[in-house]
Amino acid sequence: MRLILLNIFVFLSSSILAETVTIDNVRVWAAPDSTRVVFDVSGPVEHQLSLLTAPYRTVIDLKQASMTKKPVQPGSEDKYLQAIRSAARNQDDLRIVLDLKKFVQYKTFQLKPNKQYGHRLVVDLYGADNDKIKTNSVQEEVTAANRPRDVIIAIDAGHGGEDPGAKGPSGVYEKNVVLKISQQLVDVINKEHGMRAFMIRKGDYYMSLRKRINKAREYKADLFMSVHADAFRDPKVHGSSVYVLSKRGASSEAAKWLAESENASDLIGGVSLDNKDDVLASVLLDLSQTASLEASIDIADRVLKGLKSVGKVHKRTVQSAGFAVLKSPDIPSILIETAFISNPHEERKLLSKDHRTNMANAIMVGLRGYFRDFAPEGTLLASRKHIIGRGETLSTIAQHYQVSTDTLRRYNDLKGDLVRVGQTISIPRSSGT
Repeated sequence: MRLILLNIFVFLSSSILAETVTIDNVRVWAAPDSTRVVFDVSGPVEHQLSLLTAPYRTVIDLKQASMTKKPVQPGSEDKYLQAIRSAARNQDDLRIVLDLKKFVQYKTFQLKPNKQYGHRLVVDLYGADNDKIKTNSVQEEVTAANRPRDVIIAIDAGHGGEDPGAKGPSGVYEKNVVLKISQQLVDVINKEHGMRAFMIRKGDYYMSLRKRINKAREYKADLFMSVHADAFRDPKVHGSSVYVLSKRGASSEAAKWLAESENASDLIGGVSLDNKDDVLASVLLDLSQTASLEASIDIADRVLKGLKSVGKVHKRTVQSAGFAVLKSPDIPSILIETAFISNPHEERKLLSKDHRTNMANAIMVGLRGYFRDFAPEGTLLASRKHIIGRGETLSTIAQHYQVSTDTLRRYNDLKGDLVRVGQTISIPRSSGT
């Protein structure tokens, strides 16, 4: 009897181990410098990758696996992936072929289930040179000519790709809403004299937190702004918040939970200090981070005041939390939770282009105020001071310094053209001075 039971146990164990893993869906996320292919699988799968040439293709062999439907095909804008095809192999196995447009490097890993997805097999494709950013050439050309440059602001739309972020009551994903807000914010900033904004994430694709920080550094950014939409289990919770990095952790349990939620998608980013001894590296990092944090707090406070003009705020003061995306020690960084997407009323507001534009303008008020007072040296906004004399008007002063009257008005937060004798105003530099 014992032998019969043992045989039954061995048979059942073999059946469980031999169960076929199914690939139920394929998702492709094409970024400017990489492509991520995500296979939704019914469970962990044994697999092997190899790169073949003539033509270039990545071959994925999966043990005891099958595909339930035809895979989705990449778009024409994909820089690396031409097509995806599959076929049965050795009766029980599956071979998936990624037809490539060029030579690539790749890495693969498996992910356990989370709130949005089940088991996943992920394949990342990226160029051999990782496609260096070329968009900072404008700043480099200006600097090379010893002319004042624009203040550079990196705008980071949170989440993206298979990381959708929070989900609103109507089914709207945070990643899509914050991308639209970020695009409108870039448009508003780029209309401002002496400022230039760049998008970190330009489309619907995944980007690691470390890579977001590195891109901001490659842009030579003077400020990094991460844009998000908050969420909570209570749909009545509402309002916007602004965060800066906290060295000691979150300032409240809610902020700590939120920081852990955001950080779950990647490791902490930062600057390599491998070539420094421990003491020197610690001092340098502390000095850099202290200066950046002081600037971050000032900027965040001004941005929060601006946001109060377009709606209610969740926290009336700047919050601090351990967001990984804020941990660059050499770039002032803030994170804006624009509203609670889990609140039906605020979700509708986030879907309104007019509201998003108003929000972008409110953020711009805070940025304008900070860089008017603390513009980096060598930038167009590194202002000069002018004391109003008798007979001078805003128009004559603008003509003298070769800037527009509107620029002077906005730069000094003037409601009209009226100025008084003895009053001091700031004069932004033009590109030729």
